[in-house]
Amino acid sequence: MTRDNIEKAIIKIFADQFEIENPGLDDDLREIHEFDSIDAIELLREIEILLDVQLTREEKKAAMEIRSIRQIVNYVVGLDRTLRN
Repeated sequence: MTRDNIEKAIIKIFADQFEIENPGLDDDLREIHEFDSIDAIELLREIEILLDVQLTREEKKAAMEIRSIRQIVNYVVGLDRTLRN
C-alpha cells in the first residue's frame, strides 16, 4: 500500500466512521473536530482492519498523542510492514 493510498483510506475512514469530511492534513482533530479517546480507539480498530494486523499494546500506546491526519498517516506508514525497508 502506498503512502497516497494510506492517506486516502484514512480520510475515507474519517468520512465514513466519524462523519468528518475533508479534514485538513494538519488540523488538530481534538480541537477542531472534537475527536476524543473513544474515537481514537475506533480508529485504531479501523487501522487494524486496513492493514490486516493486530496492533500490539505498544503500537496502540504510541498512537495516543497523535492529533492530525498527517500524523496518523505517518503512524500507519510506520506500521505497514510492506512499506518498510
